[in-house]
Amino acid sequence: MLLPVSYLLALPVLFALAFVGWSISVPRRNVDVVDTLWSLMFLLAVILYAGFPPETVRGRLLFVLVAIWAIRLSVYITARNWGHEEDRRYQAIRARNEPGFAFSSLYRVFLFQAVLAWVISLPLYGAVGSDAPLGPLDYLGIALWLVGFVFEAGGDWQLARFKRDPANAGKVMDRGFWRFTRHPNYFGDFAIWWGFYLIALSAGAWWSIVGPLIMSVLLLRVSGVALLEKDIGQRRPAYAEYIRRTNAFFPGPPRD
Repeated sequence: MLLPVSYLLALPVLFALAFVGWSISVPRRNVDVVDTLWSLMFLLAVILYAGFPPETVRGRLLFVLVAIWAIRLSVYITARNWGHEEDRRYQAIRARNEPGFAFSSLYRVFLFQAVLAWVISLPLYGAVGSDAPLGPLDYLGIALWLVGFVFEAGGDWQLARFKRDPANAGKVMDRGFWRFTRHPNYFGDFAIWWGFYLIALSAGAWWSIVGPLIMSVLLLRVSGVALLEKDIGQRRPAYAEYIRRTNAFFPGPPRD
């Protein structure tokens, strides 16, 4: 079956946004701007799929949920990275691909993330055009989105406040949401995207499950938990004890 035009056209538009980000990154020698753009790619995608303003109830619902999530995350990441050197993950990629990373980062980082966003956005595409009444799966999806947003936004806020206190220098954040999972922000993102999928499933877009599956793999095995904790025990010995007593991803009671 041929993919409808609105979905196909979204990819070159996302490529254009990625190109703008790359153009900003080259003179700065810092590709962190791609993290600022990541969530905004999904907001742009849902606008392209649903139109503006969206015509269906489900389209308006998803636009609001995506906009809240995307704008908050983009603003937070921008504020967190402002004035700091390039993230060490990107520094490692840069070191492996020099000379010439300034050019190759266009496709290694920016266009690659645009393709990922395009594929992951399938639940948004599958749901926004449905004019069927909202049902139990939609409300379950909204509830799961709320849980995810609270964990993600709450975890980010708690960690930012913790880091601002000079007394916490060198300490491990193990309070609030971080007491129950070592990565409340990643778990929150996971819940948000499975919430989007439940809304898509209610609209009949069962096939869009590839989106949250890819997001889950990224969060658990690629750019999320696995990458962040790859060598953290060597850099921060106190983190080993935190690992022993705290769930890695899904929240649970601490093992004191």
